[in-house]
Amino acid sequence: MPLRYYIVYKPYHVLTRFGREGDKQVLADFFDVPKDVYPVGRLDYDSEGLLILTNDKNLNHRLLDPKFAHEREYWVQVDGAVTPEAVAQLQKGVTINIDGKDYRTRSAKARLFGEEPAVPERNPPSVSVKVFRRPGSALP
Repeated sequence: MPLRYYIVYKPYHVLTRFGREGDKQVLADFFDVPKDVYPVGRLDYDSEGLLILTNDKNLNHRLLDPKFAHEREYWVQVDGAVTPEAVAQLQKGVTINIDGKDYRTRSAKARLFGEEPAVPERNPPSVSVKVFRRPGSALP
């Protein structure tokens, strides 16, 4: 079986899967790939961006296993103004609450964009922050 690689843009409000889930759009609505090709990782339903599709299990393992700890870059869009103090907090780590339990994130490289990147408009408008992190960045 030949190894196949696709780099695609996952649109906003699309599930990172090929199989149906209710009436939500899925990758199969946008990309026609062989049945043995799957996404490497996932992006949330309300996220958009670069996604790798492949049938290369070794690549999938090397990109997703935390022991390889490769850095990932996220462009985060948020409502309202982002202050230098907020960026400094991200750089030091912040406490987040998931299902009633507090987690402390590890420190992250974070900075504001010099110019807003060319991305689809959001309603309401948002501000973009560039965040770099490694897998396993939240600690209980």
